[in-house]
Amino acid sequence: MRCTIVPPHMLEQVAQDTDDPALRAIARRTLVLSAAQRVERRSLPVQPPAPTEDFVPNRTINDAENLEQLPGRAVRAEGAPASGDRIVDQAYEWLGVTFDFFEAAYRRNSIDGAGLPMISTVHYGRDYDNAFWNGEQMVYGDGDGTLFNAFTGPLDVTGHELVHGITQYTANLEYFSQSGALNESVSDVFGSLIKQWHLGQTADQADWLIGQGLLADGVNSKALRSMKEPGTAYDDPRLGKDPQPGHMDDYVDTPRDNGGVHINSGIPNRAFYLAATEMGGHAWEKAGRIWYDTLTGGQLSSTVDFSGFAAATVASATGAYGADGAETEAVRRAWRGVGVSQ
Repeated sequence: MRCTIVPPHMLEQVAQDTDDPALRAIARRTLVLSAAQRVERRSLPVQPPAPTEDFVPNRTINDAENLEQLPGRAVRAEGAPASGDRIVDQAYEWLGVTFDFFEAAYRRNSIDGAGLPMISTVHYGRDYDNAFWNGEQMVYGDGDGTLFNAFTGPLDVTGHELVHGITQYTANLEYFSQSGALNESVSDVFGSLIKQWHLGQTADQADWLIGQGLLADGVNSKALRSMKEPGTAYDDPRLGKDPQPGHMDDYVDTPRDNGGVHINSGIPNRAFYLAATEMGGHAWEKAGRIWYDTLTGGQLSSTVDFSGFAAATVASATGAYGADGAETEAVRRAWRGVGVSQ
């Protein structure tokens, strides 16, 4: 699968119902290009290579020069000075922050745990309204400037997409239905944690928004998604209203979007928010560690559902803090709070 940061339902809304013909055309072209990348995507190996401990990033930024071919022309390599192109240099910086986060928080060496080179392509297509992980690298559009700004802007967009790579090298969660929603949620969780780590924020200081600043001025929005309050991130006549539920009572059964992977991810997103804020402090240290251990511990089926994932996080918390630990009880309460557990 090709994992995009902007859900297809947002672009479909623009393509079908927006009065502006230019925006409709951009949305349709973005959907077509994203579908083509999904078909062309090459699979990563499920089993990761042996972990290494050298922790030296290896970044390459390529410029597609508004064409639709990957990887494009290499314009900045690891250790090279700033290019002078703000988009190139932002992509380079955010790859580095993501690398540094996983090293500092979990002693993970890049996406595969063994120093995988981190490759990005910027200026993909013309007015392309998305960013995605294609199984080998990051790809960023420049946005249309009316609804979406440049996709290199928010750090958590880069973090979110790179974590799809980590998921594929570890739990390899199938990108459909509840396992797919968990795949999306895990990327949101660590995308938010990367931003919180970079800003030095505690759980109560964080905004818990995904893609804050990505939507352009004039769009009625806070972000693409809210982990704290799913369903409240945007409500704009051109993009529609945020459809994410935050509780199983409102779970959306749909054949679209691979069974609603970008929609129902709001439920495990809120569960993480509840657990992290109850534990307090820096969210990557306790709640994030529990989720990371769950993702990487080899206990998940690739088709795990919400209930199975919840049980696995409780098991991870129990291993770290004991069955009666406050952190373990916070995880239990979080899943009860979103209706996944009783």
